[in-house]
Amino acid sequence: MFSKEESKRIRQEFWISFGKSFPRKWILYNTKVKDLSFKFHFERKYARVSIDFEQSDLERRKELFEKFLSIKSILLEAIPDLHFEPSYILPNGKEIATIYVQIQGVSVHNKNSWQETMLFLKDTMEKLELVWWDFEDYIKS
Repeated sequence: MFSKEESKRIRQEFWISFGKSFPRKWILYNTKVKDLSFKFHFERKYARVSIDFEQSDLERRKELFEKFLSIKSILLEAIPDLHFEPSYILPNGKEIATIYVQIQGVSVHNKNSWQETMLFLKDTMEKLELVWWDFEDYIKS
């Protein structure tokens, strides 16, 4: 078991290492669509790449999510294991919509799983970004 401070240090070390291993500018929050972001997650039991729809306006969230559903076959062709969740509750209780893929059996606290996780995060985000670039105008309209 790690203390809160030790866990924070390990997480920072991972993300610094990831940034140095794959130095590029990711889309992440720079979608230019309010409350639509691409995210990396790396926890104690899994790693995840997601597209999160955090709009407080439920109709706008549904509209954006449906646009992604309309290109679902293209997304699944790029990343077959994607999950589409129109209603997902975050640990803080906030409801969002999300599209994600994750791998199990890796841990931010286990440096032996870092390389596998880094490759998963990089490869998956690159695939999502390619689809985004192809359909960005459609999504934003």
